[in-house]
Formats: sequence, C-alpha cells, structure tokens
Amino acid sequence: MWIDSHAHLDAPEFAPDRAQVQLQTRAAAVAHCLIPAVERANWDTVRALAHVQGDSYGLGIHPLYVPQADASDLQALDAALAAHDSDPRLVAVGEIGLDFFVPELCSPEMREKQEFFYRAQLEMARKHDLPVVLHVRRSADRLLKYLRAVGQGGYRWRGIAHAFNGSDAQAQSFVDIGFKLGFGGAVTFERALQLRSLARSLPLEALVLETDAPDIPPHWLYRSAAERSQGLAQGRNMPAQVPRIAQVVAGLRALELEELREAVWRNTLHALPKIAALV
Repeated sequence: MWIDSHAHLDAPEFAPDRAQVQLQTRAAAVAHCLIPAVERANWDTVRALAHVQGDSYGLGIHPLYVPQADASDLQALDAALAAHDSDPRLVAVGEIGLDFFVPELCSPEMREKQEFFYRAQLEMARKHDLPVVLHVRRSADRLLKYLRAVGQGGYRWRGIAHAFNGSDAQAQSFVDIGFKLGFGGAVTFERALQLRSLARSLPLEALVLETDAPDIPPHWLYRSAAERSQGLAQGRNMPAQVPRIAQVVAGLRALELEELREAVWRNTLHALPKIAALV
C-alpha cells in the first residue's frame, strides 16, 4: 500500500464526486492521504473530511493566503492545535511556508508578512510538538534560516518539504535538519532535470511521495495552454496517481517498485509519526 503525503481533497475540483475519488484512491492501493489546510476558513473542512475518509490532516496558513490573514488567525490556529491535541488525525502543522515566486507576494511588505506568519507557525509547531508540512517555492534558504532559529536548543524537527525543487545543497540541508522531501507529478517530466537528478541521488530514506491533488499533474495528465485552447481537457490529478508516479521514481533510481514502496511508507511514518496508528 501507498501513502499520499499531500493531497488537497477538500478542493472544489473534487466536490462533484468526492466519494468516487475515495474509492479510486483505495482501489489504487493508496491506503492513506494527508489533507493539509491552507487557511482558517478550511480548517473545519479538512478535519471533518479526514475523519469521514479515514485520512489525516494538518492545520496552518499557507503563504498564498497570508495577504488576507491577520493576527487573529494565528491566535485561532494556536487555539485549534490545543483544542484538537488529542485528535489522532491531526498529524502536522501545515501547509505553511514561504512563496517568493508569485509576484504579488514578493514586495518587501508581503515578504515581511510571510516571514512573520511562517515563524509564528513554526513556533506553534514546536510548542505543540507537531511535524511541519512546508511550502517551498524559491524560498528554501529563508525557510531553513527560520527552522534553525526556532529550533535552537536541540529541538529535532520532523516533517516534509513538499514539492521540493531546490538545489542539491538545499535538499541535504532539509534532510540534515530532519525533513523528508516530497516528490510528485513534477518529477515525471523529462525536462525537470534538477528534480529528476535529486530523485536519483538523494538517500532513499529522504524521499516521500505525494500528488498535491488536484494540482501539479504528472505529464500524462498535463495539457499545455495551446492544447487546452484546442479543447483538450486538463486531466485531474488524484491520489490514485501515486503508484504510477512511484514507477517513475523507481525507474530513475533503478529500484524495484516494492523496495521503493517499503521505503517511502517507512519514511512517511517517520516524518508524520501519528499516521502509524491510523494505517
């Protein structure tokens, strides 16, 4: 069986047939999904969905949602983490992080606000002793800076750097600090040279698999803008794609698929320990 370590199953793309998506997920031997939150407005939704589907969830404020967030959202997050501390399906703080790719988030004011929210959420993760699910987009070095600062005194982080696509040195720094690196649909594109190089060369114990469903479709679901303009529909990414993504990663590493499956299962439980009791 497989674990999808990052799937936004509360997304509106799944509203018409969510139950069918769940059946397809289990039929594809994907035993469990982590559903990360992105803003205060969907915390209750992801929690309820995880309980209905037998999955797990994280709570946090995604950097794309920082512009409309304020201090009361951070206070509410701390309260929610405390209130649901005994919930076995609350397994992480996330999705949180920094995004220095979207132009609207790159002004000095928005960079400062992102970093304030990121550090505050790291401090909550340490306070509640929960792993972290990180959004990493052109921000790896700053993410690492705050992990080191908040982790002073010997705190050992756990978690996942989701959809990682940084340098070899940055990847090793995340691994050294306690994180696993999430690989999904992007690694299936032959032009993703750096990402595929990482998938080959990183220690096997550093890898976990994800879809980021419904985002980041693998190449067999992707349609270019030109193709979409001709009426070809973009394929919908779902957790059921994990085994096929795994085949690509196994091929890159010249591994038997079963060896990869056992490793990423073990790695995911190391990154998100509370899932062990759920699977």
